[in-house]
Amino acid sequence: MLNNKKIKNNVSNPFVIQSGKIKDGHINPAFRSAWAEDVFIADTKERELIGKSFEDSKLIVVGVFVVFFLSMLMAKTVWLQIVKGDYYYSAAEGNRIRTERIEPKRGVIYDRFHLPLVRNRANFMLYFIPFDLPDDYTERNRIFSELSEILGGIVPDDLEKMYGAISQDSLEAYQPLFIADNIEYEKAMKLYLLSDYWPGVVLSNRTNRDYLVYGLPDKEKQENFYYSLSHVMGYTGKINQDELKRFGQEYLPIDYIGKMGIEYFWENELKGKSGIKQIEVDALGKEKKIIGVSAPEDGHNLVLSLDAMAQIKLEEILKKHLEKLGLSKASAIILDPGNGEILSMVSLPAFDNNTFARGISKNEYDILINHPDKPLFNRSVSGEYPSGSTIKPVMAVAALQEKVISENTAFLSTGGIRIGEWFFPDWQSGGHGRTNVKKAIAQSVNTFFYYIGGGYEDFQGLGVDKIVEYERLFGLGSQLGVDIAGEASGFLPTREWKEEAKGERWYIGDTYHLSIGQGDLSVTPLQVAAFTGVFANGGKLYRPHFIREILSSEDEVISMVADDPIRADFIDSYNVHVVREGMRQTVSDGSARSMQSVPVPVAGKTGTAQWSSKKNTHAWFTGFAPYDNPELVITVLVEEGGEGSSVAVPIAKEFLEWYFGEYRKALD
Repeated sequence: MLNNKKIKNNVSNPFVIQSGKIKDGHINPAFRSAWAEDVFIADTKERELIGKSFEDSKLIVVGVFVVFFLSMLMAKTVWLQIVKGDYYYSAAEGNRIRTERIEPKRGVIYDRFHLPLVRNRANFMLYFIPFDLPDDYTERNRIFSELSEILGGIVPDDLEKMYGAISQDSLEAYQPLFIADNIEYEKAMKLYLLSDYWPGVVLSNRTNRDYLVYGLPDKEKQENFYYSLSHVMGYTGKINQDELKRFGQEYLPIDYIGKMGIEYFWENELKGKSGIKQIEVDALGKEKKIIGVSAPEDGHNLVLSLDAMAQIKLEEILKKHLEKLGLSKASAIILDPGNGEILSMVSLPAFDNNTFARGISKNEYDILINHPDKPLFNRSVSGEYPSGSTIKPVMAVAALQEKVISENTAFLSTGGIRIGEWFFPDWQSGGHGRTNVKKAIAQSVNTFFYYIGGGYEDFQGLGVDKIVEYERLFGLGSQLGVDIAGEASGFLPTREWKEEAKGERWYIGDTYHLSIGQGDLSVTPLQVAAFTGVFANGGKLYRPHFIREILSSEDEVISMVADDPIRADFIDSYNVHVVREGMRQTVSDGSARSMQSVPVPVAGKTGTAQWSSKKNTHAWFTGFAPYDNPELVITVLVEEGGEGSSVAVPIAKEFLEWYFGEYRKALD
């Protein structure tokens, strides 16, 4: 039997239980030999012990933890890939491929004879791409300090604040951040050479506006500069935050945009359409290779109705007379009564729009904005004044149209009329005698217009409602739609307005004042010129405008501006004819007799408008020439000038003598 044999202690024998005790070379009877079934039983028990060491509750906890972890991982993946996918894709591509905009050329502006009034000039501009600037403060500060040393006037801490205001996790970090422009050539060359070693710093060669000035008698004397075109042309300036929000993605923070005048009103035509350039950049954000280009579309060129030489002459004459009178504020307008085209528009004092185009300093701007004469204010379209007697042709034609009077109706002028305790005077003591409508216009007889406006005793006048109705027909009390910004509406007082605004009822005296262009009535010089055009052309009210043609960048005609009237045939032609004759008598035998020296016959109306009990009256003249075939309307206003016949008439006379004399010969 195996258990009776002596065996060796062979530890390599797989059937020997090494833990069994062996005594004298024999197996201790207390221990059994390692049979196969013993090994099997031991293995089963061991596995049973292992299985029991994993409790079910612990397994659930582990499972929950795993599920939670996977859920968080999945949520983060969704956030990165779907919610923020476009952002991170753009950011990642931005490290390698960038899309840059190619600036188009801004359209050129010409006068009616294609004389250029503005040109584009090179402009060195410096800006940052915040994302490409170094993350390290010390390195950024080094760059900012070197920039400050070259440019001057720039504080490194200010640049750091600008950088810090931009979130580096937003697409805004890829937008250009304006630093300086109109950089001198020498400084620009230094910046150009160093910018390759400054990550995020870009020197760009862009364009800026240069407004041309013609006919300067002495360029060394600033007072001889002709700046009145500044109100018409306006200027371009760097876009501000409000404009960026309003125009959206059409502009970048480093762009220039029209701020005033033609530049502002016709911005969409002038600006053009930007091109696109896809480039590959290096780690410093510098361009290494162009991948693709979409060419820009240059802006359209504009042809104005303005006659630059007539504009300069009108300003020269106006300045000379103001200097002689010791005054500074005036407006003068020349327009074509046959279509509403504006040939000249002068508002004084004026300003140099090149100051704005090159980047006006705070000190320069403060001087302009705080000047007592408000040189930035365009008096021709934005100024609102009592019309004085210039309104009388409108009153006369309204009375004729409503059959309140005929051309033969006459009233006796004895120096004024009295209503109770109130006296409403004529300008001439003792009156003008028996007066019909033509004489009333020519000699500006107030009594006649008191009658036809408010009535007197048993005579029934137009009344306030009819007066306002006709003045609206002639373009008063609302904008005419001129194609530059800032046009004022003027004001027509009514019964309802006075009761609501002043808490007073309307009196007959209010109607009398309205009838002679006084009281609360206000008009713009442009409105006076426009309604004068109705009498010049025989009964059509045109929209005053500056643009004649829109051209391509190659000067090919794209479109012509329509000259359709705002209103036509609203007054009988005969009634217009009667008033025209009265306006002609103003020059031949009335308050503008001094204009008889003009080479062609002139018709018009003077005005002297009270506006303050302490200051001088405003002086007006409005008229047209030649009388039989009118080519132009001229309207002159001199603030606080006094009598229209002695102040405004000489200005209009001198211009008309030049225009139909020396200038006409030069044009022919």
